[in-house]
Amino acid sequence: MHPNPNLLNRDAYRPEVQLVSTSKPAIPANTIYITEKAASKVKQYAVRDDMEKFGLKVAVKGGGCSGLEYVLDIVEGPQDDDKIIEHHGLELYVPKKSYIFLAGTELDFSDGLNGKGFVFTNPNATRTCGCGDSFSA
Repeated sequence: MHPNPNLLNRDAYRPEVQLVSTSKPAIPANTIYITEKAASKVKQYAVRDDMEKFGLKVAVKGGGCSGLEYVLDIVEGPQDDDKIIEHHGLELYVPKKSYIFLAGTELDFSDGLNGKGFVFTNPNATRTCGCGDSFSA
């Protein structure tokens, strides 16, 4: 069976985006950071779907109440215009057009009582919608 390249877009993988403020040290503005917990969760999804070579596409697209939405996809490799960032043995593929909105962002995974899913801490987000699924910068 050939895996679907849009794994995180299926309901089972749909990220629950929560934009939170934090007192943690700032992520350098020239990178995007994924925590070990989030990287491990992505790897679990890829292994479950028999993907051997993969990375995580992290992008932004227009949409949602506030104008911009996060996009997460497990993909086989980068596109020509993707910036490649590696943390915890996982490559992140970030399109150059999205990078300006994501630089300095931390991607984590929460499995707490308030919701389960990927959590973006984005210093570029100036406003979020009520549901927390979109932002403006």
